[in-house]
Amino acid sequence: MAHKDDSPNLDTLSMLDEKGRRHYVYPADVKGRWSRLKPWVYTVLIAIYVALPFVHINGHPAVHIDIPDRHFFLFGATFNSQDFYLMFFVLSGIGFSLIVVAALWGRLWCGWACPQTVFLDGVFRRIERWIEGPAAKRKRLAEGPMTGEKFARKALKHAIYLVLAVVISHVFLAYFTSVDKLGAMITEGPAEHMGTFFWAVLFTAIIYGNFWWFREQLCIVICPYGRLQSVLQDEDTINVQYDHRRGEPRGKAKKEGVGDCVDCGRCIAVCPTRIDIRNGHQLECIGCSYCIDACDEIMVKLNRPKGLIRYDSQRMIDDGKRRFWRPRVFIYIVAGLVGLTVATIVMSRNDPFEANLFRNQGAPYSVHDGIVENSARIHVVNKRASSTTFHVTVDPEWADHVLLPQREVTLETFKDFNFPVMLEIPVAEYRYKMTVVVKVTDSASGVSEDVPIQVLGPLHPPKADSGKER
Repeated sequence: MAHKDDSPNLDTLSMLDEKGRRHYVYPADVKGRWSRLKPWVYTVLIAIYVALPFVHINGHPAVHIDIPDRHFFLFGATFNSQDFYLMFFVLSGIGFSLIVVAALWGRLWCGWACPQTVFLDGVFRRIERWIEGPAAKRKRLAEGPMTGEKFARKALKHAIYLVLAVVISHVFLAYFTSVDKLGAMITEGPAEHMGTFFWAVLFTAIIYGNFWWFREQLCIVICPYGRLQSVLQDEDTINVQYDHRRGEPRGKAKKEGVGDCVDCGRCIAVCPTRIDIRNGHQLECIGCSYCIDACDEIMVKLNRPKGLIRYDSQRMIDDGKRRFWRPRVFIYIVAGLVGLTVATIVMSRNDPFEANLFRNQGAPYSVHDGIVENSARIHVVNKRASSTTFHVTVDPEWADHVLLPQREVTLETFKDFNFPVMLEIPVAEYRYKMTVVVKVTDSASGVSEDVPIQVLGPLHPPKADSGKER
């Protein structure tokens, strides 16, 4: 039976006492179907988080955000700063996905897939349990005097934490520098790369402090997604719920006239945010499901049906009805589908190269010996993940009037080149705002882009034999 002092105060957050001081949480171990599934989910997710900078697609990392050079590689696709507007679709897609998940299944992301939960629950707390023992022993060790055993255990734990923080921070940096460059920076030493070294130290300190001390506070105090849960959910949202109709009134197992809840406090003991789920759904609940396994353990021992605490909706608990389709879900899904459609169309039309016209410095045009002369350059950027050759051509109609000193070039990824273009239009043929079209073709994909060049000249051109120069 849990002591009264161990129960969270309903007037404050679960991890705070009456004076607002934080209770450091020591969640107890639990076994059950959800607890057995979680290590497999965590292993897969950690493998994905760590592997993305190392796995190469089309010769580049699967995910590489090169901020200094403004180059971005995403699962084989390449983007530069001119494509930054596409981030709106990426971020809004992620946002709508999380909103739909929250409306249907509550904090499923928080309890199962968020990197904070994955690393804290799947790595750091497991190391803590391995070194310091079960929850009661960990608490006694923390509150007891400094002894040789306590010092040795704490020193070992924090040494491992620090090593893990260094590793995780460098994996995180690899998303922005690439593994090859980061390896070279490590080999060359901090003195040669003080900027990157500073970020590595900063990320290490943040990660270490977060997983050692801050922990559940990130989910409760800082994370905006957690703070928005109350407006994203309704009575039909699937959450971790306590069946009060079956469990109340609470009482001893052999007492007549009471519900199935024996008020053992086991659900509170295993909770990583120290809430009492029997008080209803709360802000601090991250949907981790440990209280479900803890309660099922007790029900099995008492020969009572499992599911006193379970994943369910509040409407199902209160009225025995479950409803999937409701206005907010419909609106979220429709908005998400519209965004996905637009994003797919826009990103599918993203060109494998850029071709832009730039005028040369100096006079915009000149008229000499009856010829209107223009000079310009076509700036081409290769946005493909591999090298390719570009060809510049002009319509045969203008072949005698357009001079292309260089018609072909091979460029590596994100390399650029300026093709010089000279226009020589006889005064007799010149028309105000006339346009010449030059075509740039990517030989690898066969994609072509027309670059219109408006011929600049006088509004009233002189006669062909005037010989004037502008």
